[in-house]
Amino acid sequence: MSVLSDRMIISNMQSVRRSSQPVFDRVFRWASYGSALLVLIVLAGIIGSMIYGGMPAFREFGFGFVTSSAWDVGRDQYGAWVAIVGTLTSALIALVIGVPLSIGIAIFLTQLCPPWLKRPVATTIELLAAVPSIIYGMWGLFVFAPLFAKFVQIPVSSIVEGLPFFGTILYARVPSGVGVLTAGIILAIMIIPFIASITRDILDQIPTMLRESAYGIGCTTWEVVRHVLLPQAGVSIIGAIMLGLGRALGETMAVTFVIGNANRLSLSLFDPGSTIASRIANEFNEAAGLQLNALLALGCILFLVTFTVLVLARLLIAQVKAR
Repeated sequence: MSVLSDRMIISNMQSVRRSSQPVFDRVFRWASYGSALLVLIVLAGIIGSMIYGGMPAFREFGFGFVTSSAWDVGRDQYGAWVAIVGTLTSALIALVIGVPLSIGIAIFLTQLCPPWLKRPVATTIELLAAVPSIIYGMWGLFVFAPLFAKFVQIPVSSIVEGLPFFGTILYARVPSGVGVLTAGIILAIMIIPFIASITRDILDQIPTMLRESAYGIGCTTWEVVRHVLLPQAGVSIIGAIMLGLGRALGETMAVTFVIGNANRLSLSLFDPGSTIASRIANEFNEAAGLQLNALLALGCILFLVTFTVLVLARLLIAQVKAR
């Protein structure tokens, strides 16, 4: 009897469980849908509010708002071209400096680093990602900028002065240490932890058999990295680079400290400039009227630039996967 009663209890529990599973499945499904929908609603609300706030500036200046270099609060004349150029230039400098260093760090940690040194170096790189951006900005302004002016801007300017090409892009009229190149270097330091950490994790996940097979046929470490590891991790490395580029495009406080915040187009990388984020940070608290609309329009442009970069990254990843 006890055996029969136990079986009946188990059968009843299983039937109750089966009857309750569709309820839990429906709740889980709708909760998942709701979470995804909430993100889309928040994103649409942000975009809509920015477009609504920036529409008066777009109506007032038209497409000239994008191509104009003017930013005169007194006469209510605003243009985004200087900020757009500064944003793209500083982000490009950050990628040119940060990507090779990040990939080199990842390769060193996964292929060349002694076991006793691997954990301290990896921990240090990860700790850099936890440093607040304002700390990078303060360090860049009070420590890095004076050293950069003394040991780089002044000597380089004295060497390239009067030269046809380098005298244009590497001459500092006022060697104060702040400028577009300084902002790009600080951004490069900020994106290195993200790209290096993701690249290291991806290289660690590549099967050991592939590396050992390459070494077994006589490949050097460079050949293993060039022909085995990097092709296997190519898609993920592109994703890591795009993540770092997104951080560089949207960074605010660190860039605001070191870029100089000048509404001026200059071919020299040593001269001050501005980015979209730094201009919004500098003027948003005191902005009113058309100036506020122009700043919100700048935010729309920054969102469009970031979205375009994301689309290009997706297309590039798709091409790499198709090969």
